[in-house]
Amino acid sequence: MTSVSPDTLAAAARRVKATLIGGIAVLLWALLALFTTGAAGIPPFQLLAMTFAVAFLVSLVVLAARGRQAFAAWRQAPAVWALGVGGLFGYHFFYFVALGNAPAVDASLIAYLWPLLIVIFSALLPGERLRWFHLAGAVMGLAGAGLLVTKGGELAFDARYGLGYLAAAACALTWSSYSVLNRRFGAVPTEVVGGFCGAVALLGLLCHLLWEATVVPQGLQWLAVLGLGLGPVGAAFFVWDYGTKHGNIQVLGALSYAAPLLSTLILIAFGQAAATWQVALACLLIVAGALVASKEMLRRRAR
Repeated sequence: MTSVSPDTLAAAARRVKATLIGGIAVLLWALLALFTTGAAGIPPFQLLAMTFAVAFLVSLVVLAARGRQAFAAWRQAPAVWALGVGGLFGYHFFYFVALGNAPAVDASLIAYLWPLLIVIFSALLPGERLRWFHLAGAVMGLAGAGLLVTKGGELAFDARYGLGYLAAAACALTWSSYSVLNRRFGAVPTEVVGGFCGAVALLGLLCHLLWEATVVPQGLQWLAVLGLGLGPVGAAFFVWDYGTKHGNIQVLGALSYAAPLLSTLILIAFGQAAATWQVALACLLIVAGALVASKEMLRRRAR
């Protein structure tokens, strides 16, 4: 039996831990649809500005509690800021453009190619290998997500919506590129994400003032905005940053397909969606895909 050094075991354990931390983002993104439904009526860029402002303010409080030296994490090279702000804002910008210029089903399915692209692009990273089970798991997850989005119906792509389709593709390319390139800045502390949130809030506010009419939130809308800023649009990006820098990025890509499934299950639990055979089949595909993609990590964990 081949012996394994303690250092190797420790490194593997840290990688598994980072992967699990990154996976928390998937759980938080599953709440996105529920909270967004609660914030219905607020223009998209206004909602973007408000929710990222919540995340920014919370990060300020956390860093201030640690002392002024904690803000040193924000002193980073321009390339770090360009990637972080470009990834977070670019994804949402292209997604909003896609939804405004193409049917929601088509745009959502194209945009949700990003987990599969993460798995594929990860092969370009130093020290990473793309294995058949990574790709197979991601494709199974995509099939499950497609079943959820289309509800078992057929897609009918129309050339009239070309701009929306291109924007959706840019959305998928932006987030997958950000997630993979983030590994190259593994030494950058995750606290810098708070600064990214502040910049995205300002860019969202600028887009809102240029293109939208302001809507003052009422009642439960305020709670939805707060929930989004604390979870799916707040903490999720911090744990995703840590996971993509230090965890198994192929597994994270495949696990990401659980977000639309969990989101649908939450909507069903709150009576805002129906339980159907499509949901059951999608559940099997996505769970099986995640297990297939995680085969190597699970085997190492067992050892």
